[in-house]
Amino acid sequence: MKKALLLVSILFISVVSTACINKFAVQELNNKAKGYIEQGDYENAIERLKSSVDLDDTVFETHYNLAVAYTQAEDYSNAIESFRKAIELNPEFADAYYSLAVAEEDYSIDLAKGVLTLDESGKPVKVDEETLAKQEKINLSEPVQKMVNELLADAVNNYNLYLEKASNVQDGDEVREKIQKLLEEQQQQKTEG
Repeated sequence: MKKALLLVSILFISVVSTACINKFAVQELNNKAKGYIEQGDYENAIERLKSSVDLDDTVFETHYNLAVAYTQAEDYSNAIESFRKAIELNPEFADAYYSLAVAEEDYSIDLAKGVLTLDESGKPVKVDEETLAKQEKINLSEPVQKMVNELLADAVNNYNLYLEKASNVQDGDEVREKIQKLLEEQQQQKTEG
C-alpha cells in the first residue's frame, strides 16, 4: 500500500512540475512573440505562439495573441480560427469578438477587391499584383461571393456580440456605424451576385 501511495505521489509531483515547466515555457514563448509583434515580425511571432499552443492548448491569451499576429500578417482564415478558439476558451472577453469581426471584415474586403481568391479546395490564395492590375472589373466566382456574404454576416454578428458583452464601450456609436455599413455592403453584394 505504501508503495502504491508513493508511486501516486511521485506521479502527481511529476505532473505538477511538468505543468509548471510548461506554463513557464508558454509564458516565455508568449513574451518572445509579443516582442516580435511589436517589431512587425509576424512570422516569428506566429511560430512562437504556435509552439506555445503545442505546449498548452488551453491558454486563452496564446490563442488571442496568435489570432492578432495572423491578422497583422493578413492571414485572415487562420486569424478567424484562432479568434474562435480564444472565444471558446473565454467567451466573456468582449474585445475578442471585436477583433474577430475586424478579421472577418478585412478578409471579405480582400476577397471582394480580388486581392484574394479561393482555390479549388476553398483555401484563400493571394492574387499576384500583375493579374490584379490587368483586371478591369472584378468578377467574383460563386464560392467567393458566398464567402464574402458569410464573412460580412459573421462580422455583423460579432460586432453585435462585442456591443452586448461590453455594454459601456466608448466606441459604441462607431461600431454601430460599422454594422450599418456592413449591412449595406452585404445587401449590395447580394444584388450584384
